Amino acid sequence: MLSIEKIANLRKEYTLASLDIADVPPNPLVLFEKWFQQALDSQVLEANAMFLATVDAENKPSGRVVLLKGIENGNFLFYTNYLSRKGQEIAHNPHVCLTFFWAELERQVRIEGTASQASAQTSDNYFHSRPRDSQIGAWVSPQSQVIQSRDFLEKSWEFYVQQFSGKELIQRPPYWGGYAVSPQKIEFWQGRPSRLHDRILYTLQSDNTWKIERLAP
Repeated sequence: MLSIEKIANLRKEYTLASLDIADVPPNPLVLFEKWFQQALDSQVLEANAMFLATVDAENKPSGRVVLLKGIENGNFLFYTNYLSRKGQEIAHNPHVCLTFFWAELERQVRIEGTASQASAQTSDNYFHSRPRDSQIGAWVSPQSQVIQSRDFLEKSWEFYVQQFSGKELIQRPPYWGGYAVSPQKIEFWQGRPSRLHDRILYTLQSDNTWKIERLAP
């Protein structure tokens, strides 16, 4: 049986690095790209995995892990089914939060901003870069909807495999594509000893410059 006491006693001392406000660049995207590259160099598992938080029509939050697939014009890109739960929630309320956690580097990045559908060209370009099976999978799954069994998915898979047999190009489903998250706040967290962590917050100003502040841990 799981011991609550054992959970409470789980602790890790963070000692790998520090983060000083005097050393950070004026633009948070420069720091993000540096940290992301360091995560890749350190072979962090799924370095592009990010927790996406949304809010539904009743102001109830929900979250799930999605994959960052690019940064374009300062926006963070991910792809999904527009009719999925997250897609419907973004349509209702575009305010979202992205969180990266790179445990191996004792780092976390939080991005608050607004999500909007990426251009059709951006979505098409990414869709056609995917493996063929992933392209077919986008047609197969009515994401987030209740289905009776896995057999439904397997039969749907067989149907679309036949539909696209002999076709070199698979068209992107009209209900599938990218979202671009435009950041308004980006917080960088570096674990430090004694839980006195470093937290640097960037806030976008009306003149498109970034205000930089240190937060208490």
